This record gives sequence, structure tokens and C-alpha cells, in this order.
Amino acid sequence: DNLLEAKYQGVHNEMIACARATKMAREIDKNVHIGMMFSDHISYPATCKPEDVLANYKRNQMEFLYGDVLLRGYYPGYAFRFYDDHHIHIEFGEGDAEALKNTADFMAISYYYTRICDAESVKKKKTSYDNPYIKSSDWGWGIDPIGLRTKLNMYWDRYQVPIVIAENGLGSFDKVEADGSVHDDYRIKYLRAHVEQMKEAVLDGVDVFGYYPWGPIDIVSCSSSEMSKRYGFIHVDLDNYGKGSGKRSLKDSYYWYRKVVESNGEILNLDPASK
Repeated sequence: DNLLEAKYQGVHNEMIACARATKMAREIDKNVHIGMMFSDHISYPATCKPEDVLANYKRNQMEFLYGDVLLRGYYPGYAFRFYDDHHIHIEFGEGDAEALKNTADFMAISYYYTRICDAESVKKKKTSYDNPYIKSSDWGWGIDPIGLRTKLNMYWDRYQVPIVIAENGLGSFDKVEADGSVHDDYRIKYLRAHVEQMKEAVLDGVDVFGYYPWGPIDIVSCSSSEMSKRYGFIHVDLDNYGKGSGKRSLKDSYYWYRKVVESNGEILNLDPASK
């Protein structure tokens, strides 16, 4: 009857399973490093109006829940307030609280976009919406490289564990030229800006130990189930209905990112024509 309760009971069970798996892994290999992954949906307040700031803060608390439990080892007080306010009862099994003490060693994040939140929208059950101060992708996702630096600092200050960026990329329409080339300067621009802000976060003192763009080759988009929403450095000749030759061709972003990797992020402004 209470869908929200079922959702958070499932979340609880998943976090208990993660903690127990972490314990088992360390029993097998005491030197193993275990991570948890966080899909970033932390929002900005729409205005400095106190009601908007509070609504955004409370929204973000429940986004932080997964990291707070898996990296700190216990449920924060705000979670119980949220459960009470929404008539949610979570069944804690015997030994659950003890199991949660098996915390992860690092966090992985996926970062694509940012959104904003205000008090009135929360009342209407719409917890976030588009930021009018930033440009959007072909699919309406706000492009906010500075937000990546902000989030990395936020997570580092909160958890003090190493961070890896497990996903970051731009889903867009790509045009294939007659010679098979794809001049995706927009993807290069997106990734360059995010890598630059990641480097700034490192200078800020954040322990970032890896960056993985999503993704190296075009696949069906996980968010929209469309092949036309392309992320890869490698183009695949297939459409939304699976029709096409399946032939693969290298985009300009492939040559650019290859040089980024070879230079360990030092060369970001390579002319894509320089292959």
C-alpha cells in the first residue's frame, strides 16, 4: 500500500547486502579496497529565499543517504525524520546495525548534469527542475562542469575518502559525414570542461584517483533506450530500431581523448584534425 515504504525498505536491504559483502571481501583479502557508487543528483536551491534553501537542503539529505550509510556506517537522524513524516516503517533485522559498520573505502560517482529545487515545487511533488543559468544538451540535461568541481569538494568534505568519477559524458545527436567521419566538437568541449574542473578540484585538495567517461562506444542509452542518444568516441552504424550495418568509425573525440589519456590530462586543447 505504501510504495515509498517499499522503496526505502528495498534500499535498506541493498545497503545491508553491500555492507555484508564488504565484510566478506575483507575476510578473503585484508588488503582489498571496496567502493560504493553514488549517482549524483544533488541540486542547487532555486533562490536564496530561506524556504527554497531549506527545501533543497532536505531534498539533498535523502540523496546523501546512500553515501552517509555506506561510508559512515549508520543511519543519520534526518532519515528517521523523513520516514516519520512519510509514514514509513523500515524493518531492521537482527545484526543490521552492526553490519553497517563495514563501511566502504572509496566512493565512485556518476555525474552528468545539475538541477535546482524550490519549496513550491517540492509541495507539488516535483523535487527538482532545470537550471535556467546553464545550457542544456539535446536531451535537456543541464551542462554544468563547475558543478562537478563543487560536488567533488562537497563529497570530499563530507566523507574524506578517495573519489573516482565512474561516469561522465554527453549524450547527443551525431552527424556522420560522407567519408564516415563525425566532427563532435561539442563532445570534446563538454569533456574538456569537466576534466578541467576535475583538475581544479584536485588542486582544491580533493583526492580524485580516476576519471572514466561514458562511454567509449555508442550503445543504446540507458536513460532513454535510444541509439540516437550517442555518448561514444566510436560511432556505431545502428539506429533506434537496430537497423544499420553495425560498422564502427572513429569520431574526432576519439583522437582528442586518446591524447588526453596519453598525456595524463595535460593536453586538453589538441586540434581534433591532428590525428
